[in-house]
Parts: sequence; C-alpha cells; structure tokens
Amino acid sequence: MSQVSPFRTQLENAVNARHSRMNPFTEKWVGGDLTRTQLAQWACQHYQYVSQFPRWCATVYGECPDADARDFLLENIVEEEAGTKHVDLLIRFAEACGVTRADVETARQIPSTRGLTAWCFEMSNKPFHIAAAGLLVGLESQVPGIYKRNLPPLKTRYGFTDHEVEFFAIHIEADEIHGERGYQIVERHCPTAERQAEAVDAVRQATEMRWQYMTGLHRAYVLKEDM
Repeated sequence: MSQVSPFRTQLENAVNARHSRMNPFTEKWVGGDLTRTQLAQWACQHYQYVSQFPRWCATVYGECPDADARDFLLENIVEEEAGTKHVDLLIRFAEACGVTRADVETARQIPSTRGLTAWCFEMSNKPFHIAAAGLLVGLESQVPGIYKRNLPPLKTRYGFTDHEVEFFAIHIEADEIHGERGYQIVERHCPTAERQAEAVDAVRQATEMRWQYMTGLHRAYVLKEDM
C-alpha cells in the first residue's frame, strides 16, 4: 500500500473540515423531513450550478499544461455532456418532484447559489493547480459522500423509483473516480510548499462555498427566510 503524503492528508483534512454531507439541509434530507416541493427547489438551484460545471472544466482544460490532466478533464466534460446528459437526469428527478424542465432551467438563483457559481467561474480562471484544487478536490470529491447519504432515503422515505433517482446513483460511482484522479493531479502539480499552500487554501474556499450554498437552501426552503 502506497504511503499517503502529508500534502494529501492536508487536502483531505481541508475537505472533511467543512464537508457538506453534514450540512443542516443534508440532515433534513436524510431524515425524511423535506417535502417533494422542497426537493424540487433543491433541484432547481442545483441545476444552476451543475449545468455550468462542464464549462468551468473546459476553461481549466484550455490552460492545462499536462496531457494526462487534459485527458481527465475532457473525460469529465464528455461524461457530463454526451449521450444522456447528467443534467437531464437531474431534470428527470425534478419532474418526479412535480416541476417542469422550464421551471428548472429558468429558476432564479438564490444569493448563495449565485455566490457558488460566481466563485466557480472565478476559480476556473486561476492558475491550473489552484483551479484543479478548488473545483476537482474541493467540490467534486465531496459528491459521493453527500449522495451516499441522500440516495437511500429518496427510495425508502420519499418513495422515488430507481429510474427517478438515477442522477444520484451515477454520480456516486463517477465522482469517486473523479475525486481520486483530482487528488492525484493536484499532488503532481504542487511540488513546492508555496503551491501546496495555495491548493489547500483553494480547497478550504471550495468547501466553505459549497457549505454556504447548502446553508442558503436550508434558510430559503426549510426556514422560509426571504431571500
């Protein structure tokens, strides 16, 4: 078994310190305490974020100095955009919650969603090692941990079918692979202490932005605050 580097441990600790699998909105979801309307509201906001992720990856791809990392980013983009698009699976879930494709595509971003998407756009234009740390490690590597908690209650507590929740199942498997590759790429591109510190900071920012995004959902749709 290969030795885990201190830098890898720092990256993992930065993710786990503010992991959105423990956010109050996630806890409500897992406890079966959300309505289908609230799940639809999540889907509408989440679409505003994930539908843009391939474009951010494409921006990073354009500045990527590493052929292996470019291959990975391209795989990521194609997986999201080709064939049955992942956002179409999200819309399928939203429709099962009672809203239309048009509702999802035209939803107004609440402030915390807008904050996350603006941060991602900004991050995609940073130097490669920072962008990869923020987007691939800080954000994407969290997905399996969140969806492994979200998926079972969708079937046992909320009564959705496997077909309706395919979006979650497909991301648990895909993003475990993506997350690990993301860690490897960031490690490879951060040979100096300075770069490692920049990467860890990007991961911390990413986890905080995702946490605030989830907290915004909780405030808007569970606590019913005016946003």
